[in-house]
Amino acid sequence: MKTDFSRYNRQMLLPGFGNDGQQRLRDSTALLLGCGALGSAAAEMLARAGVGHLVIVDRDFVELTNLQRQTLFDEQDVKDALPKAIAAKKRLEEINSDVHVTAIVDDINHTNIERYATGVDILVDGLDNFETRYLANDVAVKHSLPYVYGGAVGTTGMAIAFMPHTDTNAPWTTSPDGDFSTPCFRCLFEEAPPPGSSPTCDTVGVIGPLVAIIANIEVTEALKILTGNYDRVRRKLLNIDVWANDFYELEIDNAYTNGDCPCCKQHRFDFLSGSSGSSAVSLCGRNAVQIRHRQENGRFNLDGVAARLQKHGVVSANEYMLRSQIADSNKLYELTLFPDGRAIIKGTDDPQIARSLYSKYVGT
Repeated sequence: MKTDFSRYNRQMLLPGFGNDGQQRLRDSTALLLGCGALGSAAAEMLARAGVGHLVIVDRDFVELTNLQRQTLFDEQDVKDALPKAIAAKKRLEEINSDVHVTAIVDDINHTNIERYATGVDILVDGLDNFETRYLANDVAVKHSLPYVYGGAVGTTGMAIAFMPHTDTNAPWTTSPDGDFSTPCFRCLFEEAPPPGSSPTCDTVGVIGPLVAIIANIEVTEALKILTGNYDRVRRKLLNIDVWANDFYELEIDNAYTNGDCPCCKQHRFDFLSGSSGSSAVSLCGRNAVQIRHRQENGRFNLDGVAARLQKHGVVSANEYMLRSQIADSNKLYELTLFPDGRAIIKGTDDPQIARSLYSKYVGT
């Protein structure tokens, strides 16, 4: 029996789609890494495009402050205190009942990401920190998976698709038109910025239209890859500032040729092995969690972090530590931060909550 693709008629009229391209989408599985602003917008467009299976992994619940930019959710989701992955599944199944959605409420880390990536065809970035992006990149290179990267904070955003160089016969390396491999994420960003040095949406905000722009660029690149249009995939890193009206692109091809990437050239998967990144440990009897962020070099400026946190509560800092009161999801936490990136978060004994707070208010 022939599949009814009539709802995708306008899409199938486009070059590179047709019935064959639509069937490829129907047979594809996309892993959404995070379902916040970027992830929820990307999930909706992938579902509307007819990607057959969406696997959504996210650790957080829908909050009122999400609704300004996370268009997949509504006030009822906030009232019901739904996890974002569950709320997304419910809404996506209403949008397109042909699409199978798997919702997973979990913190993505080195112990589970390979399991969630088993059997998928592409990784789509809806993440809020560099550490997990390095983790996604390790999985992409190790298992020959394309990884579509996007980031948005304040009024600025970036997007690009990675089809990494691999030792296997990945489809983009064996295309009749040539090898379309790209540098990987770590080729471009060899080291993550130190914790506290980069702004986050929870400290500097984010404008909603920027999220939609970056997410839709991510989805466009994903559709190119899933339909086999590798020659159309973006090969430059897009940078935009929607408030300053700046749009520019950076050439990236030489990043692989001229570099010695620890991941795609040396086949070291430092984040996937757990040797790089952060760890979280509950402190017995203290209702607190210690976060250790592994840094290769240096210390970061506590005064800079303190300036961003002042809008969230009382902050005190000296050269040895910073302490801040943070109200999040109607709960009060105490964050103590040290110059080496280590933190103690008081008010919870749940490592996932502590990681989320660290990512939101310190950044990685």
